[in-house]
Formats: sequence, C-alpha cells, structure tokens
Amino acid sequence: MGIKCLTAAVVAALLAAPARAAQSAPPDKPAADSTYEQLKLLVDVLGYIQDNYVTPVDTRKLIYGAAEGMVGTLDPFSQFLEPEMNKEMQTETEGQFGGVGLRLVRESDGLSVLTPMPGTPAYRAGILPNDLITAIDGKPAKDVDLGEALRLLRGAPGTKVTLQVLRAGADGEAGKPLVFTITRELIKVDSVVSKELADGVGYARVTEFTAKTADDLSSALKRLSREGMTSLVLDLRNNPGGLLSAGVETSSLFLGENQLIVYTQGRDPQSRQDFTAGSKAPYEDLPFVILINGGTASAAEIFTGAMQDHRRAVVIGQRSYGKASVQSLIPLSDGSGLRLTVAHYFTPNGRMIHRDGKNPNWGIMPDIKVDVAPDVEAKLYAQWETIYAKDKKPRSAVKPEDMVPDAVLDRAVELLKARAALGSLQVGAAPQAPANQAPPAPQAP
Repeated sequence: MGIKCLTAAVVAALLAAPARAAQSAPPDKPAADSTYEQLKLLVDVLGYIQDNYVTPVDTRKLIYGAAEGMVGTLDPFSQFLEPEMNKEMQTETEGQFGGVGLRLVRESDGLSVLTPMPGTPAYRAGILPNDLITAIDGKPAKDVDLGEALRLLRGAPGTKVTLQVLRAGADGEAGKPLVFTITRELIKVDSVVSKELADGVGYARVTEFTAKTADDLSSALKRLSREGMTSLVLDLRNNPGGLLSAGVETSSLFLGENQLIVYTQGRDPQSRQDFTAGSKAPYEDLPFVILINGGTASAAEIFTGAMQDHRRAVVIGQRSYGKASVQSLIPLSDGSGLRLTVAHYFTPNGRMIHRDGKNPNWGIMPDIKVDVAPDVEAKLYAQWETIYAKDKKPRSAVKPEDMVPDAVLDRAVELLKARAALGSLQVGAAPQAPANQAPPAPQAP
C-alpha cells in the first residue's frame, strides 16, 4: 500500500468513531463528514507532494509545516513546537538547565562571550567577557547561530564540552587559542536582581516569571530587609511574563486575606477559574512602587493588575503591552508540543486588558505616567546588563560616562522618600525648638 493510501486509511479509521456518533447526534450539530472532507484535502495535498514533487521530500517536515500553518491561523501566541523547540520552551519556564553558564552575543567573526554567569562552570574555569569562542566540541563557531550554540553548550549535568577560545592580548591583538574542557552542571537562571538604594529603599528587578521567581524574590526581600529596607521599588519593565502560576505565587508575597489575584475565562461559560492569595502575606505591609513599560506583559501584567486593583502599590511608567491570553503547553506523542491559547485572564476588578485591535482599554495604565524616549529605553536596558569576571567586582556592560539617568526609577524613589517623610509627621503636635535653642518660657496666666 502506498504512503498516500495508508495515510488516508489511517485518517478514515481515526474518524470512524466520530462519524458513527454523528449519525445519532442532533441535526443542529456539525456532521463529521465535513471534517473528514476537509482532512481528505490535506491528505490529498500530502500525497501529491510525495508522489510528484521534483525531489524526494521529508514527510515529517511536511507534517510539521502543516501543523505550524494550522496553528498559525489562530492568534500570535498559539504555536506548534517541534521537539527541540518544545524542549527549549520547557527549559525556559522551569528556570534551570544543564549547561556551562555563558551569555553570548553574535559577532561577525564568531561567538563573543558577553559574560559568564557567576558561580557557574564557565566562570570557575576562567572564561572572561569578550573571549571569542571559535569552536564547540570541534565544530567551528564562525557560522553557528545563537540558537544552535545554546543547543551545543547545553546538555545533561555531568557531561563535558570542549571550547576553543581566542583571548585578546594586551595590545588588542588575538592571542593564542585557549582550550577549556568544562563539565556541565545544572544552571539556575536567576529571575530577580536586587540591590539596596538609599534611605531604606530596596530595589528588585524581576526579569521574567519562571517556576522559581517567587522563591527568588522572597530570598531577595529577606536579604534587603536585613539590610534595613523599609520600602521597595519592584521593576517589571521589559518583563515578558511567563507562567501564570508564578505571577500568582509572587502576588501572594504582597496580598493576603484570600484576596482575588486573577481569574481566567475560556470558551465554555462554566470554565471560569479564580486564583486567590493565601490568608497572610509576608510583605503585606511593605510600601512599594511598581515600574512598567511597553515591554511589561502577561504574568507581569497579572501581578501589576492585582496590585493596582487592590490599591496595594503605586504603578509608575508607561502603558504595558496588553497580553491577557493564557496558553497551555500540550505535549504530543513524538516530543513536539502545542502551545495553545485556552483562555483570557481578567484582573480582580474584571478588567480585560488584552490588545486585539478591538479593545480600547488594553494594557495596564500607570497611576503616574513618565514618558521615556525609545533610544533612552534602549540605553537603560543595556545598562542593566551586568558583566562578571572571576576575582573582579561586577560592573555594568555600559561605561559610566555613557550611562543615562533613569527618570522612572528616580521618580519612584522620590515618591517613596516623600511617603516616608509624610508618615513621620505628627499632625497637631506642638512645634519643637531647635536642638541648640531653649524652649520658650511658659506665660503667666
């Protein structure tokens, strides 16, 4: 039997049960026959290509292409994932992977090390920023794109990878090739960067919402609290989101009393699902400000919307992206996956913020708007990149003389300082004399 006939037979067999069910179904339901006819068209096209295309074809590529095209008609966020891409997607959402811990950029003559991640095998081996990787396990890196480089560097913890590196000499010329054989380890991707600012103001930037974000942020807040933090700036600018569950867990650090954080609604009117906080939040009394911009999306908007609706934080910056669709990652039999939009989410007050060309109220509008020019935003984004080198103090990827002021962050710090100053005022209290001046003598009656 030819592939074309076999494929048609399989499709017919798969549809046999639904077809029989359709015979007894109410007349107002669509018959399975029309679905079969449409699938038959797909099978016919596949068969014609297999039998007549000018060169032999890979059937799996054709099937994957058809699946990609089918899902591509739905919305920008639904996606068919081939096995390798599906594996990468799972790695990103888990927040950890087996690898060596390098961040790379593509240069004309190869792959340049932006920075090794602190504490990772590459960092301990002594690989430095600006090292040029020329080969990975003997494969020349000059024509390797970043995606393939990541696949070559990643692998099961305990396995080894050999890197050939060119390091510039003191005169700027490339030195002799260096060879590093590195044992891969489980690399944890930190989704939170934190530091102490001034006058008790802490700062935490959440880069994405992974399975570990709530724990990462909780650890950062504990450290900042020990250092004297009395208020917080939480930076969600350019945070593309991530897991809905991570957005809910992170919100529960600041919201208690079983308050509603977000609810989702699918096609079925009965499919509403509520996500609520716990009875008590560890930081429910901490004053904080949230920073957002046009790159703040998805789970980052879930968090921001919940805080804004409950009047828990002040939101400063620019209108957020407006992605309020929920995707499920469905595993398929051959290791591929289907990332499918199954619902929309709504803020606690019932706001639908999805940007679809029809909704004029898309996105989260900040309580205090601070406009930033696109070129300044790009420079700020570059400033956030931290360079790590063994036995050296971490530094920004941008030289101090090239840095630009962060007007949004400055506004947030000013607001928190003003709040602290106003909170220290005692309304109706008698004025106090300066320390070097005696209080006035009491007047005789």
